[in-house]
Amino acid sequence: MKDEILRILTMVNEGKISQEKAAELIDALYQREEKTNSDYDSRILKVKVLSHEGDNVNVNFPVKAAKAILKATGKFPIPMENQTANIDMNALIEALDASVIGKIVDVKSADGDIVEVTIE
Repeated sequence: MKDEILRILTMVNEGKISQEKAAELIDALYQREEKTNSDYDSRILKVKVLSHEGDNVNVNFPVKAAKAILKATGKFPIPMENQTANIDMNALIEALDASVIGKIVDVKSADGDIVEVTIE
């Protein structure tokens, strides 16, 4: 969005559009951004852990809640024991902030544990 705003400001500077028109365009950009964020926040972050010992975890979080929990605590509020050691929580937060969709974590350990995190 920053690039789009810079283009709008350049057009004002060059006299191609008025300040009022620029304000309308920038407002439209912010409205589009808010709509995109609210659509993404309503998606579901799915965490699936399959332990070689038979312990399985399947948790679904709304993305908005997952972002808040991860930013506040730096971890998932579910029992994942050592599986989280293989997941970079900061990278996961960045993926959520970037509105990534699809499988974002797919860890298969040598002893057969599987951890998957997906945004749907």
